[in-house]
Amino acid sequence: YQLSQLIKQLTLHTQASMKVTQEKLPASQVGLEIEIPAETTKQAYEKVLQNLSRTVKIPGFRQGKVPRQVLLQRLGAQQVKAAAIEELLDSSLKQAIEQAQIEALGNYNLTSTLEDLLSQFKPGEPLTFSASVDVPPVVNLGEYNGLSVKAEETKVEPDAVDNFLEERRVEQATLVPVESRPAQMGDVVVVDYVGRFTGDSEEDEGSVIPNGEAKDFEIELGEGKFLEDILQGIVGMNPDQNKEVPVTFPEDYPLEDLAGKSSVFTITLKEIKEKELPELDDDFAQEVSDKETLAELREYLQQEFQEKADQEMQASKEEALINALLEKVEVDLPETLIDQELQTILTQTAIQMQQLGMDVKRLFTEENLPQLRERSRPDAIQSLRQSLALKEVAKRESLTLEESEIEAKSQELMKELAGQEVDPDRLREFVESDLLKLKAIKWLEDNGTIELLPKGTITEEETEAEDTAVTVTELETTDAASQTIEVPAEPVSE
Repeated sequence: YQLSQLIKQLTLHTQASMKVTQEKLPASQVGLEIEIPAETTKQAYEKVLQNLSRTVKIPGFRQGKVPRQVLLQRLGAQQVKAAAIEELLDSSLKQAIEQAQIEALGNYNLTSTLEDLLSQFKPGEPLTFSASVDVPPVVNLGEYNGLSVKAEETKVEPDAVDNFLEERRVEQATLVPVESRPAQMGDVVVVDYVGRFTGDSEEDEGSVIPNGEAKDFEIELGEGKFLEDILQGIVGMNPDQNKEVPVTFPEDYPLEDLAGKSSVFTITLKEIKEKELPELDDDFAQEVSDKETLAELREYLQQEFQEKADQEMQASKEEALINALLEKVEVDLPETLIDQELQTILTQTAIQMQQLGMDVKRLFTEENLPQLRERSRPDAIQSLRQSLALKEVAKRESLTLEESEIEAKSQELMKELAGQEVDPDRLREFVESDLLKLKAIKWLEDNGTIELLPKGTITEEETEAEDTAVTVTELETTDAASQTIEVPAEPVSE
C-alpha cells in the first residue's frame, strides 16, 4: 500500500480510540494487533458509499443520485467492502502508531490477508487486523570504557626523502646513446626480436610465438621490467650483435597458452642508451615542484611523509578500537536500515566508477543489481553496527557538538560538492552524525590503552573482500611488472 499518498487522499476522522496490542518481533520489528471500533467501520463504509455515489456514472441515473442498492449491485458488495477496508487500514495504522507512540522507520507490513479481512468485515462491527513495523534497533553495549588494543606504529623511513628525490631524478633523466661498452642493467635498449617455440610439441616446434615478434622495441633493463631470461640475455650484448636466448615462460604467466612453455628468442641489439640524471639542486627542485630551493622541497617532503605516517598510525588505532568495540555490541538490525545502507554503498560505488570513467550502466543492470546487493550486504551490516555502536557511546557519554564545528564542516563539504545539488538538511544530518562518531572514537582512545607495535607485526586475517565499492568489478591491467609480452603493437615497458 502506498500509505502516505492514500492517507492524504482518504482521511478518516474518528474520535473513537482503537485497541492496540504490541509484540516485539525479530529484526527490530514491532508486531501490532489493531482493533478498529465498530463506529469507525460503519463511518468508513458509509463514507465510501457516499463517495462512490457522487462519482460513479450509471446509465439511467443522475450522477450523485444512484440508489445504494443499485450501486451495490453494479459494483459488487465485495468491491465496496474492499474500498472501505483499504481506507480503514491506511488511516488506522497511522493512528495506531501515533497512539502507541511507536518510532516507526517507515517499513509497514500488513500481515493480515485481504481475504480474511473481507470475510470478517461487517459495517458497524469491530475489525481486527495485524501489521508489523520496523523500529530503531536497541543497541546492547558491553563494557567499553578502558578498551585495551594493539595498533601499528608508522614511522617515516630515514631515507624516505632521499629515495623520493632519486625516483624523481630517474623520471627526469635524459637518455644518452652509448657505443663504447656492452649493455648493462639500468640501460634502455632498442632491439628486434623473434620468439619461437622449442621442444614442447612437434606441432609447436620452431613456430613463431603469437605476437612474439617486434622491431625497434625499447626495453629498460631493470628487475621486473620484462621477461627475466631476456633481460639477462641482453646484458653484455653490443650494438649490432645477434644472440639466441633460451626463454622458459613462468608457470603463472598471464597468457595460459604460453605458461610453462620453452622457447628461444633471436635478439638483435640495435641501440644502447643510458640514463643521465639531472643534478640534485635548486633548478631540479623548481622543475619537479613549486618550491624555489632544494632545501624547501626537502622540508616540504619531510612534513608530507610525517603527516602521512601520522594519518596511517591514527587509522590503525581507530580500526583497532572500533574492532574491539564491535566485540562488545549486540544489535538486531531492521531491514529498513540495511536497505538504506545498501543503497548508500551502491550509490557511492557508482559515483567512484563514474569518476574513473567507467561505464556505470553496463554494471548496474537490472540483472546485476540483486547480486551486487547480496555481495554488499555484509559490508552494510558491518557499517551499521559500527555506526550504531559509536552513536551509543556518544549518547551514554553525553558527547555534544558546538554549532561552530557543524558549520565549519558543512562549509568544507559544500566547497567539495560545489556545482552539485545538495539538500542542506541532509548535509547537516550527515555532518552531525559523522562528527559525533569521531568524538566517540576520540573518547575511546582517551579512555583506553593502545599498545603500539612496529608496522607489519600485526597479522590481520585475510578476507575475500567482495568490494562493491569498488569490488563490484574486476579490472585486469597488464603492466611491466606482469612481464607480459605484447608485440609488436604495444611494447612492454614501464
